[in-house]
Amino acid sequence: MTTVLIADDQPLQRFGFRMLLESQDDMTVVGEATNGSEAVRMTAQLRPDVVLMDVRMPGLDGIEATRRIAAAGNRTRVLILTTFDLDEYAYSGLRAGASGFLVKDAQPEELLSGIRAVATGDAVVAPGLTRRLLDAYAHHLPAGPHDASGDAAEDPRLASLTEREREILTVIGKGWTNMEIAARLHLAESTVKTHVGRVLAKTGSRDRIQAVILAYDTKLVHPS
Repeated sequence: MTTVLIADDQPLQRFGFRMLLESQDDMTVVGEATNGSEAVRMTAQLRPDVVLMDVRMPGLDGIEATRRIAAAGNRTRVLILTTFDLDEYAYSGLRAGASGFLVKDAQPEELLSGIRAVATGDAVVAPGLTRRLLDAYAHHLPAGPHDASGDAAEDPRLASLTEREREILTVIGKGWTNMEIAARLHLAESTVKTHVGRVLAKTGSRDRIQAVILAYDTKLVHPS
């Protein structure tokens, strides 16, 4: 049973989501939050599998709430709801630690499949779309750390990667799928999956989306 917390300040929206989710045999709504602060507090108390998070809420918004939930390190995943499929809110939500985003007027089937995917550890947003987002909003990326000489410092998250794993992280950042990686690097797809799993584990990336963001942050990939 997938447990879901709904975070939205609109009563009718929350009611609609609850009716949809509780019509499913494999889902249950464990709570409703009307702002980001409530969402963070209730997530810590209830430990839902998924938080369905609206961005625009009074007080603490959905982006900062997502950041705090992700930083807590528990198993809860966040699915951001945005107005447009390529906007700064989606970008900010992914960088804050969300496992995906959907537009608010998504079809019920899309919403349900998105929640199920996030609950099982998958990302709802394709890596290619994540790259489009990062390219579009690359000017928001912070400057990387520098050493005493002023040169760019090596990010500690990359230190334990082998040369092959660093290569895999780079092409993940470029939006390549496992099938594309296997074909272009002449590897078995099972080998690619093993490499990807190790990259995620060694870098502390929650999912493939976070690996794409890491590749940008560490300048392994540059905006096109």
